[in-house]
Amino acid sequence: RGFNNLEMRQRRRDAAVFVIIWLCVVGAACWSLSSDEAVSPKHAVHHVAVTGVLGAVILCLAYSMTRICRSLIVMVDAFCGDTLGEMQLQQLTHYWNTTQAVLRKVSNDLETCLLVLCALLALSVPAIVVDLAVLGASSDDVLKLLPSVFVTGAILYALLIASAVSEKCVRVPALINAIAVDSDNVRARQHLVDYIKSSAAGFYIFDTRLTTSMVVKFTYVWCIVVAGGVSRVASS
Repeated sequence: RGFNNLEMRQRRRDAAVFVIIWLCVVGAACWSLSSDEAVSPKHAVHHVAVTGVLGAVILCLAYSMTRICRSLIVMVDAFCGDTLGEMQLQQLTHYWNTTQAVLRKVSNDLETCLLVLCALLALSVPAIVVDLAVLGASSDDVLKLLPSVFVTGAILYALLIASAVSEKCVRVPALINAIAVDSDNVRARQHLVDYIKSSAAGFYIFDTRLTTSMVVKFTYVWCIVVAGGVSRVASS
């Protein structure tokens, strides 16, 4: 029950985060048009409506991924909680088989959706650089890119939550190894630790395990690309 309460709190927090991001997207779209006198009211309303709808679709997709990944994290946490209880090592082996089977099944069902989010994240960064090159580096033009920046941040947040599933699984063997057992079960405990390590459970995208380091490296590379593009546009 404690894990369920934790999951509910995390879901409510994630929902609040995505609602705030959507409000920021709509607010940034309105703010970017407020200082442009050449835009007619009809065009401004149309622009804000399209931005809000497209942002809502992408954010709902990202939030759905985040909510499912939160449930997977709670499942791994529940397994870790049972290791500290009175469950036998043989039962833990069967429990881990069930847990990793669920993780792989969910990953296979969601890998296409997560790949779409990764593609949106990868394409949004060069799109922002191209927009800066076309619009220029003035403050009024940069404001028009804020909705894309907020949506990109939401997608990155969803990817970090998905990678947290793999990070949770990586820490499980250390927890199992810390369980105090009698001398007759030391070999069985080591066998379980080796089995969990070799299973390499986590969140997979087309047989590639998504980790936090991958997301951080991806973000680092694209930040360098954006910084280089902005500096080149500003210098020209």
